[in-house]
Amino acid sequence: MSDRLSHPALSAEKVTARIGAIIHGVDASADLPPDQQTYLREALARHKVLFLRDQHLDDEQHEKFSRIFGEPILHPTIAAPTGTKYTFELKSKNGRSTDSWHTDVTFVPAYPKASILRALVIPPYGGSTTWANTATAYDDLPEPLKLLADTLWAIHGNDYDTNYYKFDANKHEIAEFRAAFVSKIYETEHPVVRIHPETGEKTLILGHFVKGLAGLPTLDANKIIEIFQSYITQIENTVRWSWAPGDIAIWDNRATQHYAAADFDTHRRELRRITVKGDTPISVDGRKSRLLVGPDSGEALDH
Repeated sequence: MSDRLSHPALSAEKVTARIGAIIHGVDASADLPPDQQTYLREALARHKVLFLRDQHLDDEQHEKFSRIFGEPILHPTIAAPTGTKYTFELKSKNGRSTDSWHTDVTFVPAYPKASILRALVIPPYGGSTTWANTATAYDDLPEPLKLLADTLWAIHGNDYDTNYYKFDANKHEIAEFRAAFVSKIYETEHPVVRIHPETGEKTLILGHFVKGLAGLPTLDANKIIEIFQSYITQIENTVRWSWAPGDIAIWDNRATQHYAAADFDTHRRELRRITVKGDTPISVDGRKSRLLVGPDSGEALDH
């Protein structure tokens, strides 16, 4: 990847110093030529999150555009809405959102490479999303903390404790979603530090799916995780996007965490996401992440 991205028709406007760029000149509903697709992939690797304004895609166009970044995949436990193949619906009726820091679907080994999210209905205030750069967070760690992080492995699971529904009074709907989300239980062991397969950067794999650190007592693990998370989410390491209908955000799920603020009272907030197939992380010492519990694990097969 060159030091400077250039294209005769496209341009990238940085939103912050460390993460995020608005891409100008793209019509996401069109058949983009190979050079524009390459530009978008290289821009994503560089800026970690890309924003496109005023696109207003339908479900079919969304899926087609997502294929620029990889092969669309289904969520492991949540079915796609009727009439779609790979869509994950983020539909807030009563003020709920995923208001905790996470990387998408890290409870499986080859978690998504990227997520492509489009806005349909946006509340009159609030409802923004914030992303953090986990590569620059690693770079900021003092050398002793880097050495520690390089050796640690974390257990990620989908049966986790979250405040996802703390503002939602619709308890029946909450229970139904919760039941679907944990209808299949997954646990995966990931290195806390992975090598990015495209850029070679070291990035941190943490977030709210983490249940603990391998070989460490819970109390110690929680303190260590909190230290690393503080580097990920420091303000200078983040970008916050205020949505408008028709906006698209694309993020490198191997090098980011994100957080959707639950600050829009009971207004509707509706977005749709497609994730694309990822690769299994490789640690600093060359080992791969592994599934501990799930439909493809020995434990699941034994039952």
